[in-house]
Amino acid sequence: MADANRQRKVADRIQETVARLLERRIKDPRLGFVTVTDVRVTGDLQHATIFYTVLGSKKDVENSRKALESAKGLIRSEVGKALGIRLTPSIEFQPDSLPQSAAQIEDALMRAQQADRELAEVAKNAQYAGEADPYKRAEEPDDE
Repeated sequence: MADANRQRKVADRIQETVARLLERRIKDPRLGFVTVTDVRVTGDLQHATIFYTVLGSKKDVENSRKALESAKGLIRSEVGKALGIRLTPSIEFQPDSLPQSAAQIEDALMRAQQADRELAEVAKNAQYAGEADPYKRAEEPDDE
């Protein structure tokens, strides 16, 4: 098992290498605007999961997935050359769901903010249902 620092360095090197390859070397027309968002490497450095996002429609995402799968061999060999370690890790491409999750959270926050505004508007003219101070107090003695 590699230590955490080495694991992170290998993941960073893989991310840089794959991003450079996608930008300069892979000329597949199906490949859209792909961004490598993260790389996770197992503790034994034998498997790397590459997370990516694609800007565009669902068709663009699907075409980019197919292009990445077809270029997997070239990418793996270039990653092996760049890493210079004994065994080249197998790679797997995984679409990153973070942008969709962030959009859902953003929508939920906007709805909550709108509900807060509506509640503040209703509460602006509100009055107490009973007395302003509902707590019972002991009778104050009369000074005679």
